[in-house]
Amino acid sequence: MSKKVLILSASPRKGGNSDMLCDQFMLGAKEADNQTEKIFLRDKTINYCTGCGTCFNMGEGCPQKDDMAEILEKMIAADAIVMATPVYFYTMNGQMKTLIDRTCSRYMEISDKDFYFIATAADDSKQAMERTFEGFRGFTSCLEGAKEKGIIYGTGAWNIGDIKETKAMEQAYEMGKTV
Repeated sequence: MSKKVLILSASPRKGGNSDMLCDQFMLGAKEADNQTEKIFLRDKTINYCTGCGTCFNMGEGCPQKDDMAEILEKMIAADAIVMATPVYFYTMNGQMKTLIDRTCSRYMEISDKDFYFIATAADDSKQAMERTFEGFRGFTSCLEGAKEKGIIYGTGAWNIGDIKETKAMEQAYEMGKTV
């Protein structure tokens, strides 16, 4: 059965290490006959959550007019969501955190999804990346029926292209085929 797979790439560099892993995941998912879409967050305008309370206190949507409404619609419609980030100071980058914060107005509608997490870091230690994955888990723990289905540790990748020399490329492709 074909699934809708949404890939959220928070890499600030097109063709960066985490973005390359997204492409590998997408290739595998496509080969398994899934519908795939990658959103490159750098190309979108996503403002910070202002904490205005409009979405909670007044039961209305977010009053900000940016690309987040469109992304939220796609997150709600997806069967599986891939969240990919480079690791900055042992956590997700600001682009990904901003996206997560802006789901506030409709996060309860992002339900019954499979989640896959991808992170790349210069550090060779998987242990050093756990804070990043815990950040993703903090988000998904607020979502009804969210299921963590897989993690890709892109360790030892500092410069663009370093990830090509790691097992993570094949792991991302293979994981994409299992969606």
